[in-house]
Amino acid sequence: MKLIVGLGNPGIEYERTRHNVGTLVIEELKRRGVKAHLLEPKSYMNRSGEEVQKAVAYYKLPLTELIVVHDDADLPFGSFKMEAGRGSAGHNGVQSIIDAFGGEKSFTRLRIGISRPTPSEIPLEDWVLGRWSADEVAQLNRVIEESADLIQNELV
Repeated sequence: MKLIVGLGNPGIEYERTRHNVGTLVIEELKRRGVKAHLLEPKSYMNRSGEEVQKAVAYYKLPLTELIVVHDDADLPFGSFKMEAGRGSAGHNGVQSIIDAFGGEKSFTRLRIGISRPTPSEIPLEDWVLGRWSADEVAQLNRVIEESADLIQNELV
């Protein structure tokens, strides 16, 4: 049985921010009642590796049974990319997981596009911790549902 981890930051101030899109997907998977272990780390994004490592050990899973769902500013909003064995590409949550497993990268990542800020004067860290725009909110349910569909297809 796979372990699916939705990355995000804990606390009400981070709910419904771009950086927490992974947790929104986990909430949708819980609602659907998927047959998988689901985890929303309660630590901050850049410390999530320790919690993920403990869950993998607890369930005695190989890393190939781990799927990490997270935001990606390098993809256009609403797009997806699922891949295994890649580096973090600067994502602190993914890097924390790679570090927790001694550099091993054989897990799968579902990258969900949140785009980059425009104008480029907005720092990326402010963008990812910012709330969705009205246009994004209008499409967010579709993005979450399609992300959950992709994961469910991986569970078959």
